[in-house]
Amino acid sequence: MIFAAEKGEKVCNKISYFWRVEVSEKQTIQQLLSGEIATYEEVYKTYFKALYVYAYTMLKDELQAEEIVQNLFLKLWDRKDRVQIETSLKAYLYKAVYHDSLNYLKHVKVKATYEHHATQVMKNERSEAASQRVMYNNLEDRLRAALNELPEQCRTVFQLSRYEELKYREIANRLQISEKTVENHMGKALKLLRVKLADFIISVVVLFTYLKNIYH
Repeated sequence: MIFAAEKGEKVCNKISYFWRVEVSEKQTIQQLLSGEIATYEEVYKTYFKALYVYAYTMLKDELQAEEIVQNLFLKLWDRKDRVQIETSLKAYLYKAVYHDSLNYLKHVKVKATYEHHATQVMKNERSEAASQRVMYNNLEDRLRAALNELPEQCRTVFQLSRYEELKYREIANRLQISEKTVENHMGKALKLLRVKLADFIISVVVLFTYLKNIYH
């Protein structure tokens, strides 16, 4: 009987202890959210170091871990009238640190992915622009050489049509020749240019197709 009484007393003591702890916890939360500075400072001193260590295990960054915990306590103070702590204070703080650390890691990953993509795009654009400049310069050189092989009047007709964008009638009036003659000169010029630049045009098409495949 004495043993049973002692056992019952121990159980009652444990229940009483946990009840006092629960009441104390609720009072601390109530005081914290009502803006009592002394309670806020006590909670800060009690949990800061442990929360910092917890954040560091996730982030592996001392400064960022400290910033995460500092920001948590700042938000807790600034938003105390909106904060709802339905679990224990300790559980609430650890859960908040976990989610804030996780969000930071996601942000870092997204930022790194974006920066890598942007860098690659810039490199590709510079490379493609350089290739286009080289091809354009080569095309100009080939075109100039091909035009020099044309008879003078044929070359003049082509230049007036393509560079000054004159109509056949305007070219005929300027050179004092018939529109039919202008048309014949243009046909002759275009035929020669197709022959002279055929291999180059094919190379340009192949190169652009290659660039498109590796950059997209």
